[in-house]
Amino acid sequence: MIKIAILASGSGSNAENIAQYFSTHKNVKITYILSNKKDAFVLERAKKLKIKSKVFSNKEMKEQVELLNLLKVEADFIILAGFLLKVPENIIEAFPNKIINIHPALLPNYGGKGMYGMHVHRAVKENNEKETGITIHYVNENYDEGAIIFQAKAALTKDDTPETIAEKIHLLEQEHFPRVIDEVINS
Repeated sequence: MIKIAILASGSGSNAENIAQYFSTHKNVKITYILSNKKDAFVLERAKKLKIKSKVFSNKEMKEQVELLNLLKVEADFIILAGFLLKVPENIIEAFPNKIINIHPALLPNYGGKGMYGMHVHRAVKENNEKETGITIHYVNENYDEGAIIFQAKAALTKDDTPETIAEKIHLLEQEHFPRVIDEVINS
């Protein structure tokens, strides 16, 4: 059985989509949904899905070994689904090429510290891009610089707003993220 832990900081729509995708999978189990925010809606989704959850502080992630030890027991792969903290080196070293993130742009464009969610979509709009998309990539020690696994594109028009761009990106995330995770962990 391949065990997956999901790290999320927000509403958790991607986490829920991943959990539902793997709910009937014979050799994959979502073991934990972990969050650095005690009021993140993803924790409500975890309850509804009957998946164990845990909240940890930024300090606990960086300085403690408790989270790392939990992950070593409960996860073969770690999926970042709207998780905004930088993953510390000790976790990256313990899970080489086993931490997967999704980014709401076509990396290397619009990546790096502070580039997430609507910040990305506003930047894409301000630069009058003709397309945008998603990038699924491995996590390394730098924000959004890990090896790219998969990209999908969405065409943009001059009438698109940051909000309509966000909707297009969300559709790509929902369509591709679980399937690409499945392909990576079962390859």
